[in-house]
Amino acid sequence: MTVPGSGSNRRKRLKALREAALHRPVLARHLSDGFNGRWSRRQWMTASLFASMGLLVAAIVPGFNQDVTTPTAVPRQSMALALPPLPVSHPRRGVEGDSWQIVSVRSGQTLGELFEEMGVPASTLHRILEQPSAKAALGRLRPGTELAFDLPVNGALRAFRFDQDDMHRVELTLDGDAIRENVIERPVETRTAVATGEITSSLYAAARKAGLSPATIAVLTDQIFQYDIDFNTDIQRGDRFSVVMDETWREGERIGRGKVLAATFTTGGKTYSGFRFEHDGTAEYFSADGRPLKKAFIRMPIPFARVTSGFSRARKHPVLGRVRRHDGVDYGARSGTQIMAAGDARVQFVGWKGGYGRTVILDHGRGNTTLYAHMSRFGKYKVGQRVPQGAVIGYVGASGLATGPHLHYEFRVNGVHRNPLTVTMPPPEPLKGAQLAAFRAQTGPALARIEQFEKLIYARTGADAGQVASAEATTPGGKG
Repeated sequence: MTVPGSGSNRRKRLKALREAALHRPVLARHLSDGFNGRWSRRQWMTASLFASMGLLVAAIVPGFNQDVTTPTAVPRQSMALALPPLPVSHPRRGVEGDSWQIVSVRSGQTLGELFEEMGVPASTLHRILEQPSAKAALGRLRPGTELAFDLPVNGALRAFRFDQDDMHRVELTLDGDAIRENVIERPVETRTAVATGEITSSLYAAARKAGLSPATIAVLTDQIFQYDIDFNTDIQRGDRFSVVMDETWREGERIGRGKVLAATFTTGGKTYSGFRFEHDGTAEYFSADGRPLKKAFIRMPIPFARVTSGFSRARKHPVLGRVRRHDGVDYGARSGTQIMAAGDARVQFVGWKGGYGRTVILDHGRGNTTLYAHMSRFGKYKVGQRVPQGAVIGYVGASGLATGPHLHYEFRVNGVHRNPLTVTMPPPEPLKGAQLAAFRAQTGPALARIEQFEKLIYARTGADAGQVASAEATTPGGKG
């Protein structure tokens, strides 16, 4: 049985319950009108949207309650674990060339000390020194000399290596009680270089700045220019010199300098030159026109000496106190200074000669003789022996009538005394014919090379005086 009006009342009650449950006027409005007990698609979408937003907020908001900058302590625990034992390593036998050690000799260090530092016993050193090549080369060790030891891991010396000279290296291999020697040839080449310099304080300082060795400087002063230039009085600031010389190179490194091929020296506005030329088995220096630079006599038997008393017809003798002739020149020098023969000669007298004291007289032939007096001791030459020019015949002293150490030097021509400082010396014979042609062919390139580098160096404003330049010419094998 149906009660009239019951359906309408039911709908009113459902509407009231829905509004009370949602408590949202907006949502109620969306769901109110036309609700027939079923949700429409729009209502389901709206409800799903709100539900998703709620879940998202619930997931995010709790994370803001934690301090993410505070590290979380994680408990850790260490445990001691037993490691397996390491395998035993057996000594490895070295192979050829894998254990060479190169050492350099220090100043004051002996060969025995060096071998001891390397752990090589003295008995092995003695066996090495029994080799002729080793005894000759290792007996004159200098600081910086390099030696090589082949020491494998077992510590026993297997081989030893050293330089016999600039071109040869010796390797000694120790095989039991035997030693095998192997000589290794090291290729070298000879290059031609030019050194040039300008004197600002002294010749020696300028030459060393230009790279010249003391031996090369001695060639300039004692061989090439000693007859034309007095290096005690003639040298002045601004003088210039140039030298063409051989250089020895090995494996890209210069190991030494050889002979001087040519040189020029400009002083007092005049240029002197000298060129090395070999003929008849000897090497000499000649001027540009082929005339030997070596004069028959040198004017100063003592290098870098000072004249204390000149040649005089009348002079008061410092010891006797009376006026008498002084037929020579006195050179003041320290006692023991070397005295050189003024020219090639034969020894005529050696001994004590009155007021002259210890005296040597040399006969140069053609009536020319020289006398050297007041020596402290004699050289090694005896009467009758040949003496080359420049050989040491004695040493400065004060024997005889002398007030102090000096050399009294006399020059006589056919028994007549001449002033050694002014006497005219006969000129030497120049080169002729084929020798002169060969000389000009050899010296032309050297002179051109000097002129080229002097223009290059001194044409520059403010150029540093004292430079070395390598020329293009090289000679393999060290034979120039």
